[in-house]
Amino acid sequence: MLADPDTGRDLFGLEGRVALVTGASSGLGAGVARALAGAGAKVAVVARRYDRLVTLADEIGGHAIACDLLDVEHLDGIVPEVVGALGPPEILVNTAGNLFTSEPAEAEPLEAILDTLKLHVVAPLRLSQEVFPHMVSVGRGAIVHISSISGLVGVPGIPQASYAASKVALSGLAAELAVQWASRSIRVNTVAPGFFRSEITDPLYETERGRAWLERNTPLPYHGRVEDIVGAVLWLVSDAGRYVTGQTITVDGGWTAR
Repeated sequence: MLADPDTGRDLFGLEGRVALVTGASSGLGAGVARALAGAGAKVAVVARRYDRLVTLADEIGGHAIACDLLDVEHLDGIVPEVVGALGPPEILVNTAGNLFTSEPAEAEPLEAILDTLKLHVVAPLRLSQEVFPHMVSVGRGAIVHISSISGLVGVPGIPQASYAASKVALSGLAAELAVQWASRSIRVNTVAPGFFRSEITDPLYETERGRAWLERNTPLPYHGRVEDIVGAVLWLVSDAGRYVTGQTITVDGGWTAR
């Protein structure tokens, strides 16, 4: 018996919903924004590089907001601008991320540690707080934090102590918010990607040694793509994932299953 195509559209469709995506000037953030818009959502995109954001917003019919998420004083202005431009957000996807140091743990500079926590923990929490009353007013909401397998396992040869700690924190944040806000029909989850090509991981993919290392440590016989992570996000923010909350979903080609 053939599946009803309308069932799939109903499960994954986001018609009329307002979404906010951070870190959307490139890579995963841009991919998520395009996917949500393609599913029918009205999407606000946030990042530092405004020229790229404007191009993306024009492409998807969305709204661009320039903001450095490290500047905590400016975080409070993002959601009100989304509400004014598109309406109350009921989807938040925190994809913004960066590596601020490649020093070993004993030598990580304090400034890099603080910037890592600001971007990966403080900003997602503050934005979650800001969207909360609007999700309550709508009667539902879905928040997804983008974490990393670095928050689940150590990765030999790539020093990233504060980065790993911040990604573990996102899983804890998702679980706690999921429980606190479940009665409001607000779901909160985390996606932990393995390695896929991005601005951060480009050096690994540009050398034969790096590619060989990735292939040796990834059970699936092909590299991860932005689209692989986007699919998990679309599932979690749509009605297809309506009974999933407080979880960390790992998308890593089997890296952590070894």
